[in-house]
Amino acid sequence: MIDTDSRKVPVQRLRWRCDPALFPFKTTEEIEPLEGILGQDRALTALKTGLEIESPGYNIFVSGLTGTGRTTTIKTTLEKFLKPGPAPDDILYVHNFKNHDSPTAILLPAGDGARLKKMMESLITNLTTFIPQVLASQDFKNSIKNVVEDFRNRQKELINRIKLKSQEEGFSLVQVQVGPFQRPVMLPNFQNQPTPLEKLEGMVEAGEFPKDRFEELKEKSFQLNNELENTQRATVDIEKELRKSIESLEVEAVRPLVEEQVKAIAEAFKVDPVTRYLSDLENDIIQNVSFFKEEEAPQTPQMPFPFMGGGGPEKSPLWRYEVNLLVDNSETKGPPVILETNPSFGNLFGVIERSIDRTGTMSTDFTRLKAGSIHRANGGYLIINAFDLLTEPGGWRGLKRVLKNRKIEFQLLEPLFIFAAFSLKPEAIDSNVKVIMVGDPYVYYLLLAQDDDFSMIFKIKSDFDPVMENNDEHLAGYASFVRRITKEEKLLPFDNTAVASIVEYGVRESRNQKKISSRLSDVADLIREAAYWAKTDSRAVVEGADVERAITEKQRRLTMVYDKVKERIKEGVIMIDTGGTGVGQVNGLAVYSLGNTSFGAPSRITAVTSLGRAGIINIEREAKLSGSTHDKGVLILTGYLRGRYAQDAPMTLSASLCFEQSYYGVDGDSASSTELYALISSITELPLRQDIAVTGSVNQKGDVQPIGGVNEKIEGFFDVCSDRELTGTQGVMIPNTNLDDLMLRPDIVDAVKAGKFHIWSVSTVDEGIEILTGVPAGTKGKDGAYPPGSVNALMIEKLRAIHKRLKDVDKTDEKDKKDNKDE
Repeated sequence: MIDTDSRKVPVQRLRWRCDPALFPFKTTEEIEPLEGILGQDRALTALKTGLEIESPGYNIFVSGLTGTGRTTTIKTTLEKFLKPGPAPDDILYVHNFKNHDSPTAILLPAGDGARLKKMMESLITNLTTFIPQVLASQDFKNSIKNVVEDFRNRQKELINRIKLKSQEEGFSLVQVQVGPFQRPVMLPNFQNQPTPLEKLEGMVEAGEFPKDRFEELKEKSFQLNNELENTQRATVDIEKELRKSIESLEVEAVRPLVEEQVKAIAEAFKVDPVTRYLSDLENDIIQNVSFFKEEEAPQTPQMPFPFMGGGGPEKSPLWRYEVNLLVDNSETKGPPVILETNPSFGNLFGVIERSIDRTGTMSTDFTRLKAGSIHRANGGYLIINAFDLLTEPGGWRGLKRVLKNRKIEFQLLEPLFIFAAFSLKPEAIDSNVKVIMVGDPYVYYLLLAQDDDFSMIFKIKSDFDPVMENNDEHLAGYASFVRRITKEEKLLPFDNTAVASIVEYGVRESRNQKKISSRLSDVADLIREAAYWAKTDSRAVVEGADVERAITEKQRRLTMVYDKVKERIKEGVIMIDTGGTGVGQVNGLAVYSLGNTSFGAPSRITAVTSLGRAGIINIEREAKLSGSTHDKGVLILTGYLRGRYAQDAPMTLSASLCFEQSYYGVDGDSASSTELYALISSITELPLRQDIAVTGSVNQKGDVQPIGGVNEKIEGFFDVCSDRELTGTQGVMIPNTNLDDLMLRPDIVDAVKAGKFHIWSVSTVDEGIEILTGVPAGTKGKDGAYPPGSVNALMIEKLRAIHKRLKDVDKTDEKDKKDNKDE
């Protein structure tokens, strides 16, 4: 008789209990709230190291699962470890008067940027007021009048000369319509009237005008009109000289004013970039006085000929004299900390805005430069979510460029190539930003493997552990965390039984009795929900029962699929036996994950063996419903069978393994020991207990190895048995190495304590097969043989019988073939 009781798990090991007496308070209002972060010493040390090393490449990748407090820790750590210091420089962009497409960057101490911008605005306002006053002064008008009279006299002299000559030759100056315009021409006088040559030519043909006189007039007309054109050109040249003279007078008139105004700014900012800019600015203003005119005064006088219409130069906008204060750090205290929650390309690296006029022409200028997070964080810290960054087009490549080149420049991500032609290339500025990228371990190792630059620009990894040690310090920290949440969100206080229940929840979430979860965001949700249920029941203090109800209600919200599966099992649609015995059949356990929840459920695993040489066929694999880890598990159990039973004779058989009623795929090796038990049962024809469900992977030496989801698996089979009524013999067999992972529901612990349900732990396949069959597994004696009647002895006996029978069949087949050939 096999003693299975010795392998039963003691009740006290089924669930770690937190004694409320560990918390010496009645409610959490008596304790101080948690300050800082709980249980992340390794991560904090790495983060501090990365923050304090200022060498290039020491950016930080904060790795860990969501909910472990990564972002909160970064903010808190920065506040704690950052040394007080001056705010970083302001960043300004101004017009480049020598290269209009490349705006100039200027960096000034914090606050000076706003001061320069204000002084420049005052400068333009003053010049807009004073320059028109200078140009409208009587002295300036007199100077212009003298110049204009001089040029007018020169023009009149030319005009009078051509007029006098035309009169002497008997010609008149008239305006002739040419399309929509009029032009001056010289026409001969006939009977004291200007007459076109075409009319005179007609009169010659009619004999009404002498031909030789016509030829003479024709020659003189050609000469006089040429002289008229020369006079027109000379007049235009005089007009140009007049304009230049007027511009020179304007420049000389406003130069002292401009120099005086610009000098006041130059004395306030004695730094090379500003000095160079102001020098170019002063020259540009002096050369473009017309920008500041209120109207075109004085006007160039109208000339005697209509084709000499006057007009001044076209006005230009004053935007070129503005200052674009891209980043204003006047209100910043110390190094900036920028958290970019939407790291799109434009949000990170800035934008060059464009405008389109009515004709569809696209334009831009330096005043349309908009700062990105990388500009605002320069001289400080930029926090970005890695996944968000990698999913934004161009984001990762752009960030690498900044960190590698240590330059911040406006980068373009053009959706359409045509837009690239209408842009600026602003001057780059030196980068002094430390980037803290937050992501999960998968993203970290993906970047490490796929991008050679990653390890050079992110030299510090701050790894946040999802679990921490289950010790008094961290238990007290949990209580302080409860206090912090209730204080910040004005929730009901928790008594010590409620805090104990919160701690037990944290231990279960860690999947190990010696650990406790550091994913405090989940714990915070439980605190909120427990407070809600306590308030619903009109209690002033949250108790342990409220926490348990919050857990139950959350599970109820998320486990509709699980309830449907249990219904199908109870109805017999999904065939699961919870009593009796069966050959080649055993209850396996699987965990189903639905994203925000997971549950365990039993699954029937069967094995069928026969004569043949096909070996062990994995039906799930053949149907392409098996994952690689499950395939590996089947190959391992095949290796175990060969190592244990095929040392003296080959193992020749055909066998198939199947997860019955499984249609959606199977992965993982946690059922490999279960499949092995089914296979042994099929070969030996020993029946297996159906009131026991089994989980555990196996290695080639026959050791049963730990698996994941042990609590969910046990609870899944317990619920199925409970729905059908507990018999007192049912239970689950788990690996011995999973004992520290047990955090079963209180109702299961109570059932085990009452003897209605059982948990067995095994270390080897031999121990497991004994529990399932009630037959000793048997150990080899000195003679190398197993005890008669033991499971191992039956296995060797059956395998040898199959091998012998197969050889007999082969001989018979060969004899039949030979007889058929002889015939």
